[in-house]
Amino acid sequence: MSNFYDLLRYAFTLVLMLCFSLSIQAQSLIKGVVTSGADGETLPGVNVLIKGTSTGTVTSIDGSFALQAAPEDILDVSFVGFKSQQIKVGAQTNIKVVLKNDVTALKEVVVIGYGTAKKSDLTGAVTAINASDFNQGAIASPQELLNGKVSGVRITTDGGAPGAGASIRIRGGSSLSASNSPLIIVDGLPLDSKGVSGMPNGLSSINPNDIETFTVLKDASATAIYGSRASNGVIIITTKKGGNDFQLSYTGNVSVATPASRITNLNSFEYENLINERFGADSAPGRLMGYNNALYDTDWQDMIFRNAISTEHNISVGGKVMKVLPYRASVGYNDNQGILKGSGMQRTTASLNLSPKFFDDHLSVNVNSKFMHMKNEFADQSAIGSAVAFDPTKPVFMDNQKYGGYYTWLDQSGSKIMQAPANPLAILNQQTIGSNVNRFIGNIQLDYKFHAIPNLKANLNLGLDQSVGNGEANTHAGSGINNEIYDRQGKFYNYRQDKKNELLDFYLQYNKDLPALKSRFDVMTGYSWQHFWYSESNHTSFGDGNENGKTDIEVRSENYLVSFFGRANYSFMERLNLTATLRYDGSSRFSENNRWGVFPSFAGAYNFKKEAFLKNSEVVSTLKLRVGWGLTGQQDVGNDYPSQGIYKFSNEPASFVYYRQDGSMVHVPTVRPEAYDETLKWESTATTNIGIDFGFKDDRINGSLELYERKTNDLLNTIPVPAGSNFRNHVLTNVGSLSNKGIELTLNGKVVQTSAFNWNLAFNASRNWSKITKLTAVDNPDYRGVLTGSIGGGTGNNVQIHAVNHSAFSYFLYQQVYDHEGKPVEGQYVDRNGDGIVNDDDRYIMDKNAIPDWTLGLSSNMTYKNWDMSMSFRANIGVYNYNASASGSGTFNEIITGGDYINNVHSDVLNTHFSKYNQLSDYYVQRADFLRLDNIMLGYNFKNITKSHMSARVYASVNNLFVLTPYKGMDPEVFNGIDSDFYPRPRTFLMGVNLTF
Repeated sequence: MSNFYDLLRYAFTLVLMLCFSLSIQAQSLIKGVVTSGADGETLPGVNVLIKGTSTGTVTSIDGSFALQAAPEDILDVSFVGFKSQQIKVGAQTNIKVVLKNDVTALKEVVVIGYGTAKKSDLTGAVTAINASDFNQGAIASPQELLNGKVSGVRITTDGGAPGAGASIRIRGGSSLSASNSPLIIVDGLPLDSKGVSGMPNGLSSINPNDIETFTVLKDASATAIYGSRASNGVIIITTKKGGNDFQLSYTGNVSVATPASRITNLNSFEYENLINERFGADSAPGRLMGYNNALYDTDWQDMIFRNAISTEHNISVGGKVMKVLPYRASVGYNDNQGILKGSGMQRTTASLNLSPKFFDDHLSVNVNSKFMHMKNEFADQSAIGSAVAFDPTKPVFMDNQKYGGYYTWLDQSGSKIMQAPANPLAILNQQTIGSNVNRFIGNIQLDYKFHAIPNLKANLNLGLDQSVGNGEANTHAGSGINNEIYDRQGKFYNYRQDKKNELLDFYLQYNKDLPALKSRFDVMTGYSWQHFWYSESNHTSFGDGNENGKTDIEVRSENYLVSFFGRANYSFMERLNLTATLRYDGSSRFSENNRWGVFPSFAGAYNFKKEAFLKNSEVVSTLKLRVGWGLTGQQDVGNDYPSQGIYKFSNEPASFVYYRQDGSMVHVPTVRPEAYDETLKWESTATTNIGIDFGFKDDRINGSLELYERKTNDLLNTIPVPAGSNFRNHVLTNVGSLSNKGIELTLNGKVVQTSAFNWNLAFNASRNWSKITKLTAVDNPDYRGVLTGSIGGGTGNNVQIHAVNHSAFSYFLYQQVYDHEGKPVEGQYVDRNGDGIVNDDDRYIMDKNAIPDWTLGLSSNMTYKNWDMSMSFRANIGVYNYNASASGSGTFNEIITGGDYINNVHSDVLNTHFSKYNQLSDYYVQRADFLRLDNIMLGYNFKNITKSHMSARVYASVNNLFVLTPYKGMDPEVFNGIDSDFYPRPRTFLMGVNLTF
């Protein structure tokens, strides 16, 4: 390992020595403007380079540019869809450039696996979006920039907590027990999918303001170069780099977030009326209402939620040091307050990019480093469920100070009733839950074109992702929110995690034009080594933090991935493009006999626009057909040693307790043997993709249509262990298969283009059909499947199943019987098998899915002179949720439990009149289609405010403005369909300013 760090240190030293050893030349400032020859409009984003160098700039929003150049320099001016121009500077100091349309010169470069490619040469399903396409407004994590922007990509946040995690799915899930998350690569460094302790969302390490582009690789032709980790797609994040001219920028905003929705329980008036009508005012529940002979009107959800004020500041500086060292540095600070009291996130980020070139541009160096410090304050989200259940006629505080003065349900002896819900505000205020995380992500890439063989280049990428996360979850002594021991003594828990992710990639690439054969080709071969290591420890103690009853656990683990890979591209007459890739992966997670996997792919594309019958068409500007097939793998099962026999600590640290002679407790963790399969091997997914890229009228209308089929074999699946074994109940093994089929449509349109007003629309739609085709090694018609989807209310309450010929997470419930008024009849279900008995054999698999049939995205961007306005919509169609909040507390028996306390209930009880739990009824499966306005923004640009070319932009935005849905729960957007009492997504109002010097 020391050699790795030595190599990294030497490489950095070499870069700095070479940078500051070069000389510079005196130049003068050249200004200009670039316009379109078709209508005379100014063109923003045009590349203006000094020919033969990397020195250059891009035009601003008004088409203007400025850069340092010598009289003998030649400016190379280029823009997508226009013919390039070369202009000698000479004595000119102000240059006007007019570019002519050239629809055949599409040379947009897209980041792909291990390099870049022209968009016109792509053979796979690849989508790239840049900063102009990103979602706007209150953005805390990178995935929020991408949500709803790419067909086939579904992003569901885990609620509205600051820095909350998110589930990302590309073309559905390809596995049952292994990870279904895509591989995420930041500036060439693949991240560890497990994330970092103390940080719910690992992507929060990246400041969204530092991101330049996202590239989404969806089919096997594009992803197979990453082999074993690419079955669920790949997202490549590229951060911003320095330009040629000095630029200082500041971005700041302040926002106010409010709860956008809530769970519908009964208010105090409804609750009092219900108890009086159902039980009587003089009944036990009636006598338990109120406090000190008074009925209070307490809205417990109002007590725990708040209007949250957040602020964000980002400063970046870029340019060139001594005209030879492009750089960009940034610092950001985000103070994000949560709408649930006690929750919040403070994040500080710093990044530095250096991208010099040496030896006549033969050696390109790209250094990226990102540092993040995050402080999280976590609120115990059980307070949300408690706020729904707590008696609204009770006050927040009581006279008895035993439990901090918070109202607490007490028995006749004055002790807390353990079964009763805890005071929601006490849950938030009598605990300290938080974390501190430090993370560094950095790499250095050396790209060298050989002098003797200019068409041959070598690329070396050394990367490091290192983090330290530590946190605590402490219950204050004297609280009333846990069991009597914790409340009396206090419970103290802290943890620490150290992680390292080390990377070494090296590849050689050779490309060659063959004019005589009207062909070109490039081949690439390489080697990759990646090491993942972590160490975790935690400590639990009782009694004001003393050693009384302490528990210590420490775990260390690691795994390696070693790979050989190659790719070959061939192009003929700019019409036919062929691509073949191969990756040979070895994972330490598997035994030696099954360690290696081979992952090939083949794809071809034909550009019909080059044919004579379309070449001069003024209607069709793009028409390309793509076909591809490939094999990718999966080995990310969360356990680094799934094919080896290991012992594991019990989930509950205090699983065994004994008492010393002095009466103090000692908690001893137990260990158990884990079941394992030593023949475990790769899960493999074969993908076939057919795509059509099209464009009309100089690509004013353009898009793509994709058809795909994915078949996963040797599923990494958890199955029951035969009875009588010495292991726990289930084992991970290779058994089963599933398939995904789908269609994706992307449309982009330049609706209006004038010198004053521009309006662009982008729309995408995706449809996925998923089906499990096999679950057992031997076909067994009596095997119903793997139960999943656990809910509260008792042991074994699973409302979903993985079953053959059905999609994963299908609902598995009883069919509810309804009366003549359409009301559900309590406890009566359909005898579906007709045997005269309603039992577990009558549960059925519903055709109502937890995964949406269609996902839609619509974005609109408008500019009028100095004004700009954008908005983004998302929609899910054909999706159903199980309303666990209603099923768990929507019964009359929930009010009175037989003890000396009463509970509030979900308002759904007024519809059902259920007395008892009916949690396995399909009544609770409710349609959850929605249309959500994710964000809307209005901004104004002030240009050239001073002679120093300062510009400014002020803007206002609203995130999560509205949701249209028939769903009866708090929020229709729930991952995998089970809607429990989760942290609600806020509605956020923001004001911001951007300053550029």
